[in-house]
Amino acid sequence: MFGSLLLAGSRSPLARRAVSGFPLTRKVVERFVAGESPDDAVTATRRLTGAGLAVTIDHLGEEVRDTQATIDAVKAYVTLLGALRPLELGRRAEVSVKLSALGQALDAPMALDNARRICEAARDCGSTVTLDMEDHTTVDSTLEILRALREDFPETGVAIQAYLFRSEGDCRDLAGSRVRLVKGAYSEPATVAYQKKAHVDMAYVRCLKILMEGTGYPMVATHDDRLIAITELLADRNDRDRDSYEYQMLYGIRTDKQEALAGAGSRIRVYVPYGDDWYGYFMRRLAERPANVGFFLRSLRGK
Repeated sequence: MFGSLLLAGSRSPLARRAVSGFPLTRKVVERFVAGESPDDAVTATRRLTGAGLAVTIDHLGEEVRDTQATIDAVKAYVTLLGALRPLELGRRAEVSVKLSALGQALDAPMALDNARRICEAARDCGSTVTLDMEDHTTVDSTLEILRALREDFPETGVAIQAYLFRSEGDCRDLAGSRVRLVKGAYSEPATVAYQKKAHVDMAYVRCLKILMEGTGYPMVATHDDRLIAITELLADRNDRDRDSYEYQMLYGIRTDKQEALAGAGSRIRVYVPYGDDWYGYFMRRLAERPANVGFFLRSLRGK
């Protein structure tokens, strides 16, 4: 129930103004967001890759409702990728893109064209793109754009949300490509998504099994020790070496686990968000894990 309230708050303009205007909030957000500028994202990337981790960078912003905002979003990604190019990190540093920031709700062909520009910039620096998945109303459009992008950029990845009833079928269709498997972080109705944590976890395992049995590259986005253990079991069962899949974890969450897995030889990619439009992302992180809410409240008391 509390998580649902936070997810509702992530889309509330009133809550956005209240939280964003609170003087201490930004200091706490620094745990989950690398900063507001491309330089901040590059600094975080240097630090993480220097520690043996990979990164995927997300320029924060979504649900764009005007053309100029989509132009700004594309420019932000092209600028970021240009800044990454001299580092010669290749696919150790990729970018994650929300199509709603590229005009998906305005005009799908425009969103596709904008995504192509970002994919071209990524290829120029030896990197690639993963499309984030948003609420269930955008799934079909996102997958259509993905198919079009893969005609020229077959390395393009996509996120699939395990809590949606349809996701096992989507995983079967995508089992030969790069797929980031997440539990899901949007407030979805019971008609399209599992509501109980135990049911979401079981759905995640079913989707993971499909991907690990496929010929693609699973990107296992989880901080859950049980799911990590299941991943290792499935990798062994399907004769997968450590270069044929990776774990993905959020910036600032379970950094000790990230380092331990990397030290043991696993490929770990950290999801690094940056930008000034951090509110929706921040609220979803609070909703996902009660421990994050506790951290937030303790930080406020300590200031």
